[in-house]
Formats: sequence, structure tokens, C-alpha cells
Amino acid sequence: MKIKRILLLLLVTSNYALATTVFPVSLENMSKRADIIFYGKTISNEAKMDEASNRVVTFTTFEIIENIKGTTDATHTIKQVGGQLPGSKFVYRIHGVPRFTLGEEYIVFLPAKSTLGFSSPIGLGQGKYSVYKKNGIKMVNKDPAVKNMVIQDKSKTGFTNQDEQTLNILNPVESEANRTSLTEFIKTVSSLAGK
Repeated sequence: MKIKRILLLLLVTSNYALATTVFPVSLENMSKRADIIFYGKTISNEAKMDEASNRVVTFTTFEIIENIKGTTDATHTIKQVGGQLPGSKFVYRIHGVPRFTLGEEYIVFLPAKSTLGFSSPIGLGQGKYSVYKKNGIKMVNKDPAVKNMVIQDKSKTGFTNQDEQTLNILNPVESEANRTSLTEFIKTVSSLAGK
């Protein structure tokens, strides 16, 4: 009986590690489906309780360096579920919802905002590309966390080898050869988006 109480107590008080699984989205599909694609720098992250959804959300604001598709103001703010309220030890996080580091640069693929104002990148982390410098050249790299979120058994999904190859493009875990320059990446995305 004592063991059952201990197990029940552990079950009730333990933190659950929830996983998110998403279908792979090709760069071409993301480029076509996106309402807005921009290259920007993160200038703020603000977590707060959202009145519209009654959830903890994070508002991330970017300074826009270049609009690739669609138009934005000089800054653009997205609203995503999750975050840590100021003064709280509780972190509400959904695996797969990308986080953006202050001062870092990204290329972000966004759908139109939902009725509650949410606008996470397309395919969650698949729609977030980090920009970094290597030997003085700006390079683009896909978020390494994406690999763990994507469905591994593609035989049941109808996805082709092309979808898998597209998903692996720019994956930092794969190889150095899969990275590309910022200039070439923007040209490719603009072309795929029909711009």
C-alpha cells in the first residue's frame, strides 16, 4: 500500500516530457504557404498571460533586415504559446515551438495569424533558420531540434524521398556541406515563393 502511494505521488508531482511530432514541410512548400518570410534580428521576448487565449504566451519582436515575401513594418512581432512569466519559476513550453535568442538573426517563415493572433513559424522549428557568420560570410542553418520532431516512419505518411532530402537541407547535425550562404538562401526562397 505504501508503494502505491509513493508511485501515485511521483506520478502526480513529476514533470512530464511531452513530445511534438510534425510532418516534414519542404522548403518549396514553406515558401509558397508562408504569408510572410523575413530576415530579421530578435530584439525582444516578452512572456505574459494572454487574455484572448487564457494561456501563457511569448511575444517575440524582430527588427526586420529584409522582407523576402509579404510586407512588414520596420519591426514585426509574433505570438507563440508558452514561456515563463516574469517572477515565476514555472515554464510553460511545448516541444517544437521555436524560441528565438535576443540579438540573434533568423529567417522566419510565417503563416497568416490565427483568429487569436498566434503565428508560429510554419512546421514549427522547420520555419526557423538561424543566420551566423563563418569566415566573414553570413550562413544559414536549420534548427537542429527539428530532426527529432519529424515523423521518422515515412512509409505510412506518403512522403517521398524528395521530402526527406528537403527536410535534411541545412540540418547542422548532418554535415557542413548542407549549409548555405545567406545570399544564396534568400535567392532560392524568393524564387520558390514566386517573387
